[in-house]
Amino acid sequence: MATLTDFAQSTALPLSGLAPQITFEAFDLPKSNQKVLGAPHLPGTVSPLALRPTENDHAPLDLDSVVDTIKALQAQDGILTKQLASHGSLLFRGLPINGAHDFSKFAHAFGYKPHEIIGIVVDRPILAPNIAPANEAPKEVLVYNHNESPQVPHAPEYIFFYSHKAPHKGGESPISSSLELFHRAQQEIPEFISELAEKGILSRVTYKVDQQYKGGATLKQAFGKLVEPEDDEATRRSKIEAQIARYGRGKHTTWRWTDDGGLVLEHRLPAIRTQPKTELPTLFTGLAAYYKNAKVNGAGRNITQQLYGDGTAIPEKYLAHLAKITDEIRVLHKWQQGDVLVFDNIIAQHGREPWEGEQGDRVIMASLFDGDQVPGAYSDADWAQVVQASYG
Repeated sequence: MATLTDFAQSTALPLSGLAPQITFEAFDLPKSNQKVLGAPHLPGTVSPLALRPTENDHAPLDLDSVVDTIKALQAQDGILTKQLASHGSLLFRGLPINGAHDFSKFAHAFGYKPHEIIGIVVDRPILAPNIAPANEAPKEVLVYNHNESPQVPHAPEYIFFYSHKAPHKGGESPISSSLELFHRAQQEIPEFISELAEKGILSRVTYKVDQQYKGGATLKQAFGKLVEPEDDEATRRSKIEAQIARYGRGKHTTWRWTDDGGLVLEHRLPAIRTQPKTELPTLFTGLAAYYKNAKVNGAGRNITQQLYGDGTAIPEKYLAHLAKITDEIRVLHKWQQGDVLVFDNIIAQHGREPWEGEQGDRVIMASLFDGDQVPGAYSDADWAQVVQASYG
């Protein structure tokens, strides 16, 4: 039968009635790669929860057997999804994954719906079904801890990362808990949390016809999938605006065209959301990342501006404090070739550290998926409601 063994904080139900597959067992990582999460997580909960396959007598370790086992586990009341909701991230090590197509098969085995990115801000060429490079920014660029797509209304619930090639030094992926971040911030800077709860965030994103920085996306990549080369300007704008309308945010999403043919898009969004089922508040944001990235990389790379929902500036002291908390609660995952990290994007943040060597020394692929539920609202305000964009 498909089983999880030695599973810390396991909510798995007894498994029976399945053909023999592969067993996944939990194992410890070095403290530099794994940490015990603080409140409000249950005592002893680690992130990432590290799992590796062990072969049964009649089950060779091939990709088809791994995929069948993942499907079997998920069929038993979504065991892996429940563990993600507890630990925030899962590490799979020792899998027979050797490229984009193998990774695609593994990620799709979880049964989630592929996420369509609307309003993408980075260049992600497709490598296999629902597989793209994680981030192709230069190796010197820091990508600080953030939830995926906090600057737009439509964000994925699950993120998969696969290490096709790991650098010798640097290039770690930081992992931190959005639940723990909210809990600490509410204790240490309660006035800031009250402001976020009352006002939300005004997210202002600038899109241009041409790439704004290496690894960034163009306006056409963000919203122009139906734009044809022969379209006149009015038709082009109409098609782009129709894609923006799919966000379903009504008056809480506005835009203006710029003289150079670009677009400035504004969303009023909730930075505080709640985890489905537990209803625990989670700080779903990139605020610390925008602050820290600008400090390290220079302000020129930030095409997103984040303000309070009423348009007033967020005091830098609060952004610095969020970064301070994040530094204290995060762990840096040192990649091994073949590793797969899976994130529950509602409650876990990720990022990317710079690395030494060549740009091609680190090759990480990503796959984004939607879940059955979007995060809940922290308040009754209409702008605070989280919606799933329409599919087109």
